[in-house]
Amino acid sequence: MADLHVEEFYKDAAIALVQLYGAFPRRINLFVEDIAGPDEPDEFGLHSKRHMACFGALLWLAEEGLLRYVDTIRQEALDQAVLTRGAFIRLSAPAPASLTRELGIADGGSVSTLPPSVQDDLSTHIHLVRTVLRSGNSGRISQAMQAVFFADSGNY
Repeated sequence: MADLHVEEFYKDAAIALVQLYGAFPRRINLFVEDIAGPDEPDEFGLHSKRHMACFGALLWLAEEGLLRYVDTIRQEALDQAVLTRGAFIRLSAPAPASLTRELGIADGGSVSTLPPSVQDDLSTHIHLVRTVLRSGNSGRISQAMQAVFFADSGNY
């Protein structure tokens, strides 16, 4: 079992990437509260550790080349964030069939009856991430995000 802060990181990263993919190629403001939930700064105006961990996850995604942004909005959001080319290609790429089966996402015979274009959409990393996020299972979210992070980056 991973440390709680690592599981929260994977979930925050997954939510951020799903939001950015859903808006791609449009730039959006990526708000920490939309990802980690509401936060009440203390009497000194400092955010909670949870809020700051999520903000740190967003900055890490940028430092690792998965997203770009123009500026930060205090410690509340990333202004005009967008996926990088590499992240878009990685999320659009097929996830390993063995992983989708392991996570219980493979639908067996019913998927093979769908049109090829729909089958292709259902096999992508982004579909896998969206599906495990809906499940709410932190172990599955961690596995899916590890697959995204460790996917062969090729030449992108």
